[in-house]
Amino acid sequence: MYKIDNASFRDPAGYVIHHDDNIYRVINNTFKIEYEHCVKNGLFKKLIDENLLLPFEESEELRIESEKSYKILKQEKINFISYPYEWSFDMLKDAALTTLKIQKICIEYGVSLKDASSYNIQFQNGQPLFIDITSFEIYEEKPWVAYRQFCEHFLGTLALMAKKDVRLSKVLINYIDGIPLDIVSNIIPKTTFTNFGLTAHLHAHAKAQKKYEEKKIGVKKLGKMQLLGIISSLESTIKNLKFDQKTEWADYYKDTNYSSEAENHKVEIVREFIQTTNTKNIIDFGANDGKYSKIAAETSFVISVDIDPIAVNKNYKNKNKNMISIIGDLSNPTPAIGWNNSERSSFLERIGKNTCLALALIHHLRITYGVPLLKQFELFSKVSENLIIEFVDKNDSQVVRLLQNREDVFDDYTEENFEKIASKYFTVLKSERIKDSKRKIYLMKNKE
Repeated sequence: MYKIDNASFRDPAGYVIHHDDNIYRVINNTFKIEYEHCVKNGLFKKLIDENLLLPFEESEELRIESEKSYKILKQEKINFISYPYEWSFDMLKDAALTTLKIQKICIEYGVSLKDASSYNIQFQNGQPLFIDITSFEIYEEKPWVAYRQFCEHFLGTLALMAKKDVRLSKVLINYIDGIPLDIVSNIIPKTTFTNFGLTAHLHAHAKAQKKYEEKKIGVKKLGKMQLLGIISSLESTIKNLKFDQKTEWADYYKDTNYSSEAENHKVEIVREFIQTTNTKNIIDFGANDGKYSKIAAETSFVISVDIDPIAVNKNYKNKNKNMISIIGDLSNPTPAIGWNNSERSSFLERIGKNTCLALALIHHLRITYGVPLLKQFELFSKVSENLIIEFVDKNDSQVVRLLQNREDVFDDYTEENFEKIASKYFTVLKSERIKDSKRKIYLMKNKE
């Protein structure tokens, strides 16, 4: 039995289904003309060859009893579905530029994107790919129907991140259809009015939206050269957006208490434990810039998660094909949002149950965020088939620093209690103390 994807209900042209661990896209009759046009003129092949569109093939493996359906396509399965509010600055920037590049190619083939939602992009093999085959329409000389959507999903968010605070991408959680441009225009500095692209596509665009939101606007012709001019202007504006901000964890590995001996030994232990699990997927919680994620990616696909957007950005720029780096806070994981709280799944739902790394993490969760060890292991047990976890003693200099301005009320945070609580959920397969340190790493297997 197949399952219709919860995010597919808005599109009259088709929908996505899950069946036997495969992904299929049903094309409805209402999209027949556009689909055949894009196949016959070679657009889809061009985009796939350019690594811009997720590969697909027509399939007869699955039957859908519906008068509405025209074709069933089998699409390459994305390793991990991520969302724009989990992406770093350069991830969102690359996704935006990919969308514009696709639109430019579409115009050459007599087609245009009718949907420029950031949710139409996913990351596979370290790069952004467009996934929604039904987002294309036959080109007509009219204003780009997806222009406003592109600005609200991409340009506005990038401007907030670059010109105000890189953490503002999280605003997208509250605006599933993109951040309204008047909000962006009001938040970013007034000095951005000297930037032609931001003035035209954000400030003036927001003002025009407000002026005409309740008025019927006559559709004017817009020739190909004019449309390409708008696309080029957006492209130039986005390419020139950069951020120069610092965050707490971006340079974490320059400020650790590991000696060379300890660091080398930790790498050996982690690599050995990972190889022991022989796991297809690994989740690295608190990955920082991905040092241990890269080790895991030698043998597995890795979801590298960290709270710090700049650290995540550094990790993404390594372009590791076996890894996706996303922004995530384990103390407050990304929730399910959208219609019926199911249109976009929560982070914990999407990661499933795999091997998890929790290195130099639990003391931060306990002391900085106040999460007791019992609560931590309750969560780890839900998402970990295997758990590689590091215990950092209270006498470790990093823990001492965390406690220096706090009253030590963390009586549960001892190695003995750590092992006792862990044993409720996991069996310890191996453990090894890191040389020249007050730290110990465990390999555990879920008892369930």
